[in-house]
Amino acid sequence: MKVLLINGSPHREGCTFTALNEIATTLQKNGVESEIFQIGMKPIAGCIACGKCRQIGKCIFDDDGVNKIAVRLDEFDGIVIGSPVYYAGPAGQICAFCDRLFFSKAPKMAGKLAAAVVACRRGGASAALMRLNKYFGITNMQVVGSQYWNMVHGFRPEDVLKDKEGMQTMRTLAQNMAWLLKCIEAGKKSGINKPQYEPITFTNFIK
Repeated sequence: MKVLLINGSPHREGCTFTALNEIATTLQKNGVESEIFQIGMKPIAGCIACGKCRQIGKCIFDDDGVNKIAVRLDEFDGIVIGSPVYYAGPAGQICAFCDRLFFSKAPKMAGKLAAAVVACRRGGASAALMRLNKYFGITNMQVVGSQYWNMVHGFRPEDVLKDKEGMQTMRTLAQNMAWLLKCIEAGKKSGINKPQYEPITFTNFIK
C-alpha cells in the first residue's frame, strides 16, 4: 500500500509540505508507505484540449512532472493533493497539473482513495478545498474525510506546526486513509473486486 502526496506549492518545504509531511508520518506509523512529489517552481502548461493524450497515451506537454507521475499511477493506492491558497483558490500550477493528469489518465484513478489539503494564512481555504475535491468525484475515486475540513493555517511552516487542530486534522485524515486502504486490501483477499463500469455516455443540454 502506497500513497502519493502531491505538493502543489512552489516552496519545497513550506506550509503545504508541513501538512503533507504530517500525513506521511502518520501513514508510516500505520504501516502505509508514502511519497511526496513536489511540482516545483517552473511554469506548468494548462490543458489545451488538443486530445493528443487519447492518441499517444500521454500528455503532449512533456517538460514537467505530469507524464512522470502518469506512468507511475499503478504504484499508488491513494492520492493526496496539497496546495497553498491563492485568492481563495488553489495555486494555478497545481490546477494545471491536475487538469492534465486527470484528463489524460482518468481510468487509472478509478478505485483509488483521494483527499485534498490546503494551507492558507487566514481565509479562502474552504473554496480552495472544494475546487480540488472536484477532481475526485468525476474519476470514480473515493474521498477520505477527517474530523474537520482538511486545512491548516499559518504564514510560515513554524506557524502551521502551532495550528494544533489543523495538524490533528492531517493525522486523522492519514489514519482514516490507512484504515480504508487496509479494508480494501482485506476485501481483495476475500474476493471483492472493483466495480465493472458501463461505458460512459456523454450528453449535453441540447440532446
